[in-house]
Amino acid sequence: MSNTKEKDEEKPVVAKTAVDLQRLKLVKLMKNIDKPIILPERPKAKNTPSVPEFVRNVMGSSAGAGSGEFHVYRHLRRKEYARQKFIQEKAHKEFLDAEYHQKLEENKKVADEVTAKKRAKRLKKKQGRKQKKQMRTTKEDNTATDERHSEEDSSDENEEISERHENDRGNIQNCSKDASTVQDGSKTTDESQEDASKVSVEVTSENSQCENGT
Repeated sequence: MSNTKEKDEEKPVVAKTAVDLQRLKLVKLMKNIDKPIILPERPKAKNTPSVPEFVRNVMGSSAGAGSGEFHVYRHLRRKEYARQKFIQEKAHKEFLDAEYHQKLEENKKVADEVTAKKRAKRLKKKQGRKQKKQMRTTKEDNTATDERHSEEDSSDENEEISERHENDRGNIQNCSKDASTVQDGSKTTDESQEDASKVSVEVTSENSQCENGT
């Protein structure tokens, strides 16, 4: 049994998909955790090739030119072409970088403008809600104050009405007292008038008797 297990473990696992390949790499890394991982360094930027030095004692195509002079010329020409190509590629790369950064700045400016508009709109809505809330609170306060004033006015009116009723009651009582006193006075005046009439009648009767006696 142990031999069959070892054989199964030794069998190579074939990665059919990219996910299987990534899984195998992770399993291989996790088998030996203490092993240091070597990360490759970033490739250094190429410098501009130096200008080829001036080649002296170059022989022409006339007699006396060696067989190796053409190869020297071809090598120098190839170096010059490579230098010019590098310069052109570097200029193109710088142009693309500048264009990319310019595009980033434009996108950032557009995004800032959009965010500023949204912020202004949001602040406007917030101020509107705040003003509505303040107006609502002021209305509630005004209604509360109006209710208080109305209650105070009603209480004052009730007090005035009660005072008036009390005054009317007092006046009615005073009037009844005055009426009783007036009646008593009228009775006394009537009695005095009757007494006076009686006295006058007696006086007249006495005078008539005196005249008759004479």
